[in-house]
Amino acid sequence: MRGHDWINTCLPDELILEILRRLDSKSSHDACSLVCKRWLGLERLSRSTLRIGASGSPDIFIKFLAQRFVNVKAVHIDERLSISLPVTAGKRRRRDENSLLSLKIHFAGERNEPKEEECEPFCLTDSGLTAVADGFAKLEKLSLIWCSNVTSFGVMSLAQKCSLLKSLDLQGCYVGDQGLAVVGQCCKQLEDLNLRFCESLTDSGLVTLATECGKSLKSLGVAACARITDKSLEAVGSHCKNLETLSLDSEFISNKGILAIAQGCPLLKVLKLQCINVTDRALMAVGASCLSLEMLALYSFQQFTDEGLRSIGKGCKKLKNLTLSDCNFLGDRGLEAIATGCTELTHLEVNGCHNIGTIGLESVGKSCPYVCLLLLSSATNFLRGQESRLWSVARRLTELALLYCQRVGNFALTEVGRGCKYLQALHLVDCSSIGDEAICSIAKGCRNLKKLHIRRCYE
Repeated sequence: MRGHDWINTCLPDELILEILRRLDSKSSHDACSLVCKRWLGLERLSRSTLRIGASGSPDIFIKFLAQRFVNVKAVHIDERLSISLPVTAGKRRRRDENSLLSLKIHFAGERNEPKEEECEPFCLTDSGLTAVADGFAKLEKLSLIWCSNVTSFGVMSLAQKCSLLKSLDLQGCYVGDQGLAVVGQCCKQLEDLNLRFCESLTDSGLVTLATECGKSLKSLGVAACARITDKSLEAVGSHCKNLETLSLDSEFISNKGILAIAQGCPLLKVLKLQCINVTDRALMAVGASCLSLEMLALYSFQQFTDEGLRSIGKGCKKLKNLTLSDCNFLGDRGLEAIATGCTELTHLEVNGCHNIGTIGLESVGKSCPYVCLLLLSSATNFLRGQESRLWSVARRLTELALLYCQRVGNFALTEVGRGCKYLQALHLVDCSSIGDEAICSIAKGCRNLKKLHIRRCYE
């Protein structure tokens, strides 16, 4: 058989493409592309995802990529990563350099920065985003991370040419209402939208988008958008009936907006809130209406009490994942209501909630024997000489993390070693009372341990 290319002779393009699509790493793809010219062309056809940087000379680089990879459906562009143009020779190289220089000059003129040294940091612009739209006709997923030079003009061009778009991440992009409105008008299949740190957006853009393509939207993230108010959430509640995931981080959202979401989005499964003006009234509405809720995360709330958490325990029977971080007015009774009401709970994180102590955690252990992650942090009332009572809670834990638990002593981990035979990961950070005796108990009892993380435990 020496001297005969049986693979290229016998196998059709379709079969080699199918083999290439099953490769599990970029290095494998790259290696195959070096075998021969045919494989190089087929490997380019098999690529469906591109991840590139957005600093250096991205606009021209995207044009090169679009010519070579025509079947790409997902593009991830991150301005925190740098890229460089491929090395070319002769006239082509000079032409590319001249094009890059002209683009830099054009970019500098748009930004009104006459100094030459200020033109050097060249990032993705609307021209590059237009190249994405022109080159990747099958695009379904686009992620733009901190591409701050992209404006509504580029997003409009993208939306008009990429009507199959299902996922759009605009984190840190300076996109205005006009661009978001066109996305709503053109991208009727949009399911996932991330607007974190899009500071130029107002209610006008988000309301238009919700009105135009709200039927398809399933996931929405909004953070640090100072001009997004309850008006936007009311539009989402009215038009986005299939919404399943909502993440909000805002000082300007109140009960009114959360009530609109709870009443209008009955399929909601994931809710993450960091809204300091939201109170128990909002949680009561979630508990009464969001019966499909599986994950709830509450961060830095100063107005939630046990009354609101009891509503969650009473209504959200499918809750599996609960995170409580720096909620200073939540106590044992609220956690007890979760434990008795949410029997499917598998993940519990308590971080810096100073009024939650041993009684609340004991109720979790008695009612939810399959809790797989218990994260306790900065709980000042935690374990005052009653370590053994808590560890009777955690017989089936697979992962345990203790952060800033100064009152946890050796005896607590001794009980973990005796009872938690399925423990696979242990994280200990700033636990000043835990010493060698505790770790020896873990080693003897937790034979399934796969991960051990110890930090600043000086004993």
